[in-house]
Amino acid sequence: MPAPLVRSLEQAGFTTPTPIQTKAIPAQLEGRDILGIAQTGSGKTAAFGLPILAGLMQVKGAPAPKTVRALILAPTRELAVQIEDMVRTYSKGRKLSTVLILGGVSRHAQIQKLARGVDIAIATPGRLGDLLEDRKVRLDQTGWLVLDEADRMLDMGFIKPVRQIAAAIGKDRQTALFSATMAPEIAKLAESLLNDPVRVEAAPQGSTVGKIEQQVILSGAKHKRGKLNDLLADESLSRVVVFSRTKHGADKVAKNLAIDGHSVAAIHGNKNQNARQNALRGFRNGKVRVLVATDIVARGIDVPDISHVINYELPDDPENYVHRIGRTGRNGASGVAITLVDGTERSKVRSIERLIRKTLPVSGELPNGEPTSKPKPQGRARPGGGQKSRSNGAARPHKGRSRPPASNNQEGWRVQLDAEEPSVSNGGEKKRPSKGGKKPRWNKRRKDVVRGRKASPSKARANVA
Repeated sequence: MPAPLVRSLEQAGFTTPTPIQTKAIPAQLEGRDILGIAQTGSGKTAAFGLPILAGLMQVKGAPAPKTVRALILAPTRELAVQIEDMVRTYSKGRKLSTVLILGGVSRHAQIQKLARGVDIAIATPGRLGDLLEDRKVRLDQTGWLVLDEADRMLDMGFIKPVRQIAAAIGKDRQTALFSATMAPEIAKLAESLLNDPVRVEAAPQGSTVGKIEQQVILSGAKHKRGKLNDLLADESLSRVVVFSRTKHGADKVAKNLAIDGHSVAAIHGNKNQNARQNALRGFRNGKVRVLVATDIVARGIDVPDISHVINYELPDDPENYVHRIGRTGRNGASGVAITLVDGTERSKVRSIERLIRKTLPVSGELPNGEPTSKPKPQGRARPGGGQKSRSNGAARPHKGRSRPPASNNQEGWRVQLDAEEPSVSNGGEKKRPSKGGKKPRWNKRRKDVVRGRKASPSKARANVA
C-alpha cells in the first residue's frame, strides 16, 4: 500500500492485520474481484476500504459533477455511518471527498454534495436507487463497487435495487462482496456481479468469536425484568447491549429499565435517524450504560469496549444470535453473552446450538407453571362451549405427537429439548389432517329449490330460472 496510507494506519493504532484483511487486501491491490466470507467483527471494513483508498490515491484530478468514483453499499444507516467514519480515519490527511446517502434524513444536502462529484459514496440501496432514478447521481464513472453484509441486504429485500445499481455502473469495475453467510441466493448474486473472484474465508459460517463466554439463564417470561435488574446490579457490566426481538419490546424494556433507575437508550427501525445517532453517540461516550436494540444493530456496529451482550429475547433466525453476540469480544478482546430463556424459547436454543456446533451452559430454573410453548390462536367459539364430543360422549383423542412432561430443572430441561426434536423417520414434518370429510357449507337458496322441486316439479324449475 502507499506509504502515506500506511502512516495513517500506524497513527490510528492499526499495526497487525486480521485474517480477512491478510487474505483480501493483496488480491484487491492486484485488481481482482473478491468474495469474502467472515464473521462479524473480523475487520471487513478495512479489508475493502484500504484497497479503494490505495487506488484513489493514484487517480489524478477531481471527479466530474454528479459522479462517484467508489461506491460502498450497506444494508443499514448505522453501518453506513460507521463505514464513513472508518474511511475518514484511514484517509486522514488525504484530500478525499465522501458522502453519506441514507434514507430517513433530508436528501437536499446529499444532492448538493453529489452535484460537485465525490470520491467515495457510502449508501443504503433504497435512497441511492431513488436518486439514481431522479438522475441526481451518475455511476458510469464508478470504478469500485463494494457490497457489505450482502446476506443482510437479502433479508431486507434489497437484492433487486442492488442489481439495478450494479447495472448502472457497468462491468468495467472492481467488485467486492462480503457476507457472513453464503446462502444460495447470495451465491447466485455473486455469480452475476463478480468476475472470476478470489474467494477468501476467515472463519466457518456460523462460528462465534472464541473469547466470548456464552451462557443461558432460565427465567420465566414474567421474571425476566427482575433477572435483568439483578444482572445489571453487577458493576462489571459497564457497557451493555440488550437485544429485544421486536421494536415494541425494545421500547418496553427500555422504559422499564429507566423506571428501575438505569441510564438507557433504545434504538430500532421506528426511530428517526437523528434519534438513532443520538442513542449511539450517548452509548459510545459513556453517558448511556445500556443500549436496548433490535437486530438493526446486530451487524456491523463497532462500539468499543462492550463488556456484555444480553439477549432479553432470542431472535427467530439463529444466525442473528451469532451477529448479536459479536458486538462484544471485538478486535481480540474478551466479552460475555448472556441469554435469558423462558419456556417458549427452548426450540430456539436448540437451533442456535446446531448452528454454532456447541452446547450452551444452562443455569437457573423455570418457575412452576411456566408455558412450554406459545399459545395457539383460538378459533371461533363453538356454540355451547367445550370440546366437541363423540357420539358415545368420549372426548376426541389427541392426534399429535406426545410430549414429555415439562421440566423446570437444568438437566430435565436439556433432556426435554432432545425429546422434542422432530423424528427423522417422518422427515420432521407434521401431517395435516385430511379435509375430505368436511361438511359442505349450508346454502339456503339451494335448499329452498330442493324443497320446491319435491313439492312441485314445475314450480321448482321456475325457481331455478
